[in-house]
Order: sequence, then structure tokens, then C-alpha cells
Amino acid sequence: MLRYIVKRLLQAIPLLFLISVICFMLIQLAPYDAVDAMTTPNMTEETVQLIKEKYGLDKPAYVQFFYWIKGILQGNLGYSIVTHQSIAEDLMTRIPNTIALVLPAYIVALFLAIVLGLVAGAKKGKWADKWIDGFCSIGISIPSFWFAMILIFIFGYRLNLLPILGMNIIGQEESIQDLVMHLILPCTVLTFAFLPELTRFVRSSTIGQLSEDYVMVQKAYGESGFMILYKHVLRNVLLPIVTIVGMSLPILVTGAFVTETVFGWPGIGPYFVKAIQGFDYPVVMAIMLLSSSLVIIGNLLSDILYVIIDPRIKEMR
Repeated sequence: MLRYIVKRLLQAIPLLFLISVICFMLIQLAPYDAVDAMTTPNMTEETVQLIKEKYGLDKPAYVQFFYWIKGILQGNLGYSIVTHQSIAEDLMTRIPNTIALVLPAYIVALFLAIVLGLVAGAKKGKWADKWIDGFCSIGISIPSFWFAMILIFIFGYRLNLLPILGMNIIGQEESIQDLVMHLILPCTVLTFAFLPELTRFVRSSTIGQLSEDYVMVQKAYGESGFMILYKHVLRNVLLPIVTIVGMSLPILVTGAFVTETVFGWPGIGPYFVKAIQGFDYPVVMAIMLLSSSLVIIGNLLSDILYVIIDPRIKEMR
């Protein structure tokens, strides 16, 4: 097991390097550079050149890339050219806020998806399946920002039941109850966003498992439909879900940009949007690299979980 994990980790290193190269190249190809965010039209050429020298932007691209990679390896993601704050410190402050919002929503959506997907798969073609499939179609069709604004209008404005902005009321930063009240609306939006695709995936896996021979054998032994689903089908359906869970790791950090922005949640979303608007390219590169790296880590986590659940998979790789 340890040898397999080490092998997968070593395979991930060149991919991470390639991703860093792509992220840096994309920023270099952007129509505006970082200097545009720090200069004004009335600045002299000498002043602009001093700014370039200060941030190392006067050097060739490959030299800038070398210094950027060197800083990342040392745990230094650089500094924002707009706020001059440490990017690493900003991310360490905001990432926990994003996880606190996305993780509960994803867990609830996953639990509901397993239940709804099993029911839809077991009742294929019947009314329960049609209702669940219709709900999924509506959920996929509705933009999350529109659904968020509807909830804000109803529960925040009309009924005045729930807070609609931020993570805490000023002066109640330590209050768990206040945090939960602020979580309800954005968590509902994210759960509704995650649920349809997860439900359809579970439904598809359930239908595939119900066509297997072992289900027919259990029916021949007189096992009830519920027990077949609970004892046998559920176990086999959960195996491919491991892939979904592993690959969803980036969602914990970058999966709520729109929702966080609408609700003013102090997470990665508003931070990234402001960086794009202000041409704050060091921040944009750091978040792009973080998101891409999480995809590789999530894939690696999926492979490891697969091997833990079914050791036979290791022999086939």
C-alpha cells in the first residue's frame, strides 16, 4: 500500500509542474499585465520602470517564472499588487471560511443524492423516478445566483427571517448560533446546486447494479427489494461515488465563487473576483494553481480510497 501511494505521489510531481507552467503562461498571454494595475496614464516612464524593477516585472518571463516557483517551494505565494498583503496569509484566512460553507452543503447534498438516486434507480420509469428526474432537470437549469436572489428576497427581505450578507453580525464573531443563521441560505443554494448531478450519478449506478446477476439471485432467495438495495446494491453503488468525492476536493475551495459573491461571504470567491477586476495577477495565479493542484490531489485521493476499499484494484494498475 505504501509503495503504491509513493508511486502515485511521484507521478503527481511532473503534473503539478506542468500546471504551474500553464498557469504562468496564461497570465503572460493576458491582454493586460500587472503594471497596468499599479500605474496611471500621467506617470513618467522612469516611474513606471521603477515599479517594474520593484516587482521584478522588468525581467524576462522565464526569470519571473523561476522566482515564482522558488517562492512557492518556500511557502511564499507572493504579495498582492493591489493591497500589498501576503497572498498566503489571505488564503489561510479565507479558505477555512469557504470550507465551512461548502463542506456542510456537499455532505447534505451527497446524503440526499444517495437516497434519491437509490429510489429513482429502483423505481425506474415509475412516478417516483419521473418526479426525481424532473427535480434534477429543474435544479440543473436554474442558475445558482438567480436561486440565491430569490431566497434573499423571500427569507431576507419579505419575511426578514435570515441574514443575507456576511458570515457574522459585527460583535458576534464568536457566536455559533449567528454563524449557523448566516449559513442557512448560502448552504441551501449550494446544496441545490450540487444535488442534481450527484443524484443522477447515483441513479445511473443503481440501475446498472440492479441488472447484475447477484440481484436476481437475491430475488430468487426471497430477499425483499429494500434489503437488496440496502445490503447489496448500496455497497456497490458507493464504490464509484468514491471517485466523485475525491474529485470534489477542489469544490471545497473553489466551488462557491458565485454563491459567496452574492451573499458577501468572506471566502475565496470574492477574493478571486476582486483580484480579476483589479488585474491582481499574483493572486489570480495563486488561486489558479491551488485549484488545479487540488484536482490532482483529489484524483490521487480517489485512487488511494479505491485501493483501500478494494485491494484488487492495485493489482490491475
